[in-house]
Amino acid sequence: MFEEKENGRTVLCGANSYEKKYYFNRKFDSLPPSIKDELHIICVLFTEEVGGIFTVAYEADGNVIMETAFSPEDYLYDEISSGLMVREVRRNRQDLFESLQLYYRVFVLHEQMDSEE
Repeated sequence: MFEEKENGRTVLCGANSYEKKYYFNRKFDSLPPSIKDELHIICVLFTEEVGGIFTVAYEADGNVIMETAFSPEDYLYDEISSGLMVREVRRNRQDLFESLQLYYRVFVLHEQMDSEE
C-alpha cells in the first residue's frame, strides 16, 4: 500500500481517510510501543481533521518528512489547512521527529554517532 516509493523514500506510517485505514511499516517494529502509539494518533487525527491521505516517511538520508495527498474528487479537502497542520505537527512533535531521524540513522543506515549527537 504505502511501503516503498519510487523516489527512494520509505514510508514509516500513514492514514487514509477514504479507506479509514492506518498503516505501520513492520520494518520498524523495533520502535518502542509508545512511539508507535503516538505516530498512530498523529496520523489518524490528521486525516480526521483535514482528510485525504497522510504519511510519515524517511528520505534516503534519514530525514523524516510528512506528506499529504488527496483524491481529485475530494472537493472538501483544504490544501492550505493541510499545510498549516503539517507545520503545526512538526513544531509540536519536533523531539519525536528528531528521535525518529536518529533511530533511522543508527539502526537502518548504521551510522556511527558522536557523543555530541
